[in-house]
Amino acid sequence: MSEPTAELDKDSAALLASLERGLQQVAEDDVQRHTSAQIAARRRGRPPGSVQAVTKEAVKLRLDADVLAALRASGEGWQTRINDALRASLRLTGKVSS
Repeated sequence: MSEPTAELDKDSAALLASLERGLQQVAEDDVQRHTSAQIAARRRGRPPGSVQAVTKEAVKLRLDADVLAALRASGEGWQTRINDALRASLRLTGKVSS
């Protein structure tokens, strides 16, 4: 392949060099290939052990537009705050203990 020209910026030159190394590996057959069985054996999603022990359940909840707007306007973490508010409400009625 050709040398990067002076017209390329550093990032473009680094990308070009990386692409050229990759092409060289393919040409030398120095690339790790996965078999169909290996690909089929892969699991989708997060790797095992990367999730918390206590997980939350995704639900579809229909809220009034003004309520939703106010919650979202409160900033990041509004879903956690609404969960905490619902938990506090259930504690007051004695329907949940912790």
